[in-house]
Amino acid sequence: MLKENMHIAVPTSFNNDESLNTKNTINHIKKIHEKGVNSVLISGSTGEQHSLSLNEKIKIIDDLEKEDHLMENMEIIFGISSIRQKEAEELAKHLKNTRVSAIMLGYSPYIIPSQDEAITYTESIISIAEKPTILYNNPKRTGFDLSSKAILKLAENNLVIGVKDAGEKDKVEKIKNRITKKSFYFYAGGEINLKTKIENGYNRLSSIAGNIYPKEINRWFNNLLANKNLNSQEEQEIEYILNKIYSGNAILNIKNISNQTNEPLGKCRRPIGNITQ
Repeated sequence: MLKENMHIAVPTSFNNDESLNTKNTINHIKKIHEKGVNSVLISGSTGEQHSLSLNEKIKIIDDLEKEDHLMENMEIIFGISSIRQKEAEELAKHLKNTRVSAIMLGYSPYIIPSQDEAITYTESIISIAEKPTILYNNPKRTGFDLSSKAILKLAENNLVIGVKDAGEKDKVEKIKNRITKKSFYFYAGGEINLKTKIENGYNRLSSIAGNIYPKEINRWFNNLLANKNLNSQEEQEIEYILNKIYSGNAILNIKNISNQTNEPLGKCRRPIGNITQ
C-alpha cells in the first residue's frame, strides 16, 4: 500500500536525437529524493508515456532495478498504458517481479473503448502485474471517461487503491458514498485548480511542479488538506511557482529549468518543443 499522499510525476530524459536517456532520468529522481521526495511516478502523467516503446519502458524498469537505494527507500509507481492491450500486458508481466511499489493504469488514447472493454482491459493488466493499482482517468487527453459505475466495479478488487482525476464533485461524491473499502484515494493530476479539487473530495496529489519545487508544493498541499490558510507571502510564492511551471507546456518548462542546472533532463520529443527547442 502507498503511504505517501503526494508523488512527483517525473519527466523522461531524452538525448538530442530524442533517444532515451535513463541515466539522467534516474539522476533526477535521486536529486529530488535528496530534497525529501519519497514517492515518484515514472512513465505516467507527464504526457511522454505514449512516445515510449515497450522496449524503452522495460529499459527504464531494468535500470531502476539496479538502483538499490531508490528501490528500497522510495515508493516507485510505474505507468502502464498502451494503444494495444497486448503490449500493456507484456509490461505488466515484466513489472510483476520487480520492486516497483505500484502501477498507475491509464487508458488507450483515441480508440475510446466501451466501459465494459475498459473494465476487461483493466482487470487483465492488474491480474498479471499483481501490484497495487491507481486507475488513471484522463478524458481530456484520451477521449475516454471511466464511469463511476466502472470505477466502483474495479474498486472491488483489493489491489485497486485509488483513481487519478476521477472527475467533478458529483462523480467523486457518488464514488465515495458507495465505495466499501476503508482506504481509497482520489489523486489530483497536477496543481491546477488544486484547492477546488480538494474541496471536491480529492485527498492525494500527483505533482508536476514538485519536480522543481518539491518542498514548497508539499507544504502547500498539506496546508490545503488541513484547511489552513496561507499568508500573503506564501500565496505569492505559490502563484509564482504555478506561473513559472504552467505558463506554456509544463514538461518543457521543467526540462528547460533543469537543463540550466546540474540536473539535465534533455529535450522533449517533437512536436513538443518544436518552437522553443
